[in-house]
Amino acid sequence: MSLFKARNWWSTVLGEKEEFDQGCLCLGDVDNTGNGQDKIIVGSFMGYLRIFNPHPVKTGDGAQAEDLLLEVHLRDPILQVEVGKFVSGTEMLHLAVLHSRKLCVYSVSGTLGNVEHGNQYQIKLMYEHNLQRTACNMTYGSFGGVKGRDLICIQSMDGMLMVFEQESYAFGRFLPGSLLPGPLAYSSRTDSFITVSSCRQVESYKYQVLAFATDADKRQETEQQKLGSGKRLIVDWTLNIGEQALDICIVSFNQSASSVFVLGERNFFCLKDNGQIRFMKKLDCSPSCFLPYCSVSEGTINTLIGNHNNMLHIYQDVTLKWATQLPHIPVAVRVGCVHDLKGVIVTLSDDGHLQCSYLGTDPSLFQAPKVESRELHYDELDIELKELQKIIKDVNKSQGIWPMTEREDDLKVSAMVSPNFDSVSQATDVAVGTDLVPSVTVKVTLQNRLALQKAKLSVYVQPPLVLTCDQFTFEFMAPEMNRTVSFSVYLKGSYTPPELEGNAVVSYSRPSDRNPDGIPRVIQCKFRLPLKLICLPGQPSKTASHKLTIDTNKSPVSLLSLFPGFAHQSEDDQVNVMGFRFLGGSRVTLLASKTSQRYRIQSEQFEDLWLITNELIIRLQEYFEKQGIKDFACSFSGSVPLQEYFELIDHHFELRINGEKLEELLSERAVQFRAIQRRLLTRFKDKTPAPLQHLDTLLDGTYKQFLCLGKPFPFQEYMDINM
Repeated sequence: MSLFKARNWWSTVLGEKEEFDQGCLCLGDVDNTGNGQDKIIVGSFMGYLRIFNPHPVKTGDGAQAEDLLLEVHLRDPILQVEVGKFVSGTEMLHLAVLHSRKLCVYSVSGTLGNVEHGNQYQIKLMYEHNLQRTACNMTYGSFGGVKGRDLICIQSMDGMLMVFEQESYAFGRFLPGSLLPGPLAYSSRTDSFITVSSCRQVESYKYQVLAFATDADKRQETEQQKLGSGKRLIVDWTLNIGEQALDICIVSFNQSASSVFVLGERNFFCLKDNGQIRFMKKLDCSPSCFLPYCSVSEGTINTLIGNHNNMLHIYQDVTLKWATQLPHIPVAVRVGCVHDLKGVIVTLSDDGHLQCSYLGTDPSLFQAPKVESRELHYDELDIELKELQKIIKDVNKSQGIWPMTEREDDLKVSAMVSPNFDSVSQATDVAVGTDLVPSVTVKVTLQNRLALQKAKLSVYVQPPLVLTCDQFTFEFMAPEMNRTVSFSVYLKGSYTPPELEGNAVVSYSRPSDRNPDGIPRVIQCKFRLPLKLICLPGQPSKTASHKLTIDTNKSPVSLLSLFPGFAHQSEDDQVNVMGFRFLGGSRVTLLASKTSQRYRIQSEQFEDLWLITNELIIRLQEYFEKQGIKDFACSFSGSVPLQEYFELIDHHFELRINGEKLEELLSERAVQFRAIQRRLLTRFKDKTPAPLQHLDTLLDGTYKQFLCLGKPFPFQEYMDINM
């Protein structure tokens, strides 16, 4: 057992293909036994609630049947579980379960069993609150200084804080300028809620300020005005940390002082309760979760920090005291007392690996054998070293290292696209309307100089283009052989592919004297498909909804020279307007200016502009290369058409949710939101500002949330913050 591996005391794997996040794990005496033993409560995005009480016979045992006290399917996805005094009239502990549109509070109790199966556990619903807004996370505490009970505050996806006084709903307040929800925590010493806004700053709001602000639920205004009403709130203090936050934790060891810990993408911060920085630590690895807890040294705080390298680091303030390896990436970590073992570290991965571990080692019984010592003779060592160097030099002279040209001569791959369509189209099971879909034959030839083994040809084209066959295998190829394979390509879908370029990749093994099994190598060859495979000549149109203008630095070229076969040759051999009709019905018009060096592409559909634009640029470059002109350049001086881009995605997802229940879709999006946000933060942690080509990934999480909430996407504000 390695000194730096976590000692596995007990572990199990939860369910199959279930997902978990940082709010899905908590520890507590949820069944109120009073013996100081914590139970492990886990909720999943699939809606399963499980309660464990581990009793391993020996260290490292997996879960036994009696370790699982309760497993129940609540149907709705579980975002967060917490244990506290949530029921009025009693100080008994109860379990709060947060769903995307519902908050439920349960009592957990066990019945003494009379048979060998042991005690029986069950949960009873004490009360529930149906939420009008999609929830993100929650926190709890003695808001306003109440005694003997805990109140709950839920943060919605659109930045509203909803406060529940146990069985009653108290009020709801919008946070000012909220765009994306962040982690939320409550400080009992200052009676404040602390969060991290999308502006990358830590913000603290007094509970009394929230309670006496204008009630957002009673204002008869539009949604946008409701968001504006949150500006009435006065923030207590703010601190700009310059990065997004993964989690917030409040640590208070006495009534005189408390600390606010914030885990960022690259750093973790310790703040005083007035917002001043106590200390900060730059992290070497991308963190995944953390947990501050007390320290044996007075005046210091220990912090557990898990990262994406399967490591758990233990810091005392900013000093790294211990590092231990875990078998998984933890997304949640807790410390508790389980089965009379104090200080058990409980970790949970996003795919359901639950483990109880502790720090330490087993004694090693292995003893290294003694090495027979001998006297060193340096003169003899020098002679032996010179002999070895001479042998290495002779080997390099006789065999040498294969040059790049020889490796390239092992195998040559060429592809030829037939100039004519197949006499009998190979297109089957197509969905492009009433048009007759043609197919074209591509021949790929392999020429090998040496004997090759396990040669495999894979051909790729962009969908919706498909191949009649895309895999070819050659077990053995003797020297100086030619192998030719043929296949057909055709359009199968009713939309246009992003490009007409295909790729033929050959992987093979080249035997050698030192490696008879062969050295694996890869060679590839690209080919271009004809535009007529997916497009027909069409009637030009002078008007269109979407237009794109390309500037060049050379005189305009006749479109007949660039696109032969798509227009009739005129008397002066100059064509400055041409129409294209894609299989399926979409139309695009291309115009060349007679007086300037510009080309315009226009269409009724924004997405149809790309392919013709790409073809125009490629063919212009090829035309001027044939003329011996090497300084040809294209440029686009307009603004990036973001508005059209967002409208296109709007249309796509509106079709997707047509006929579905909006409630179910909202629940699904709420469950996925925090996981998507975590992946975005991790992906762009080293890319600030984020490059424009990753807009699709940025929109994957945030844009869908606004769509499901029925709001216009504030792309300008989002770009200002994230770009």
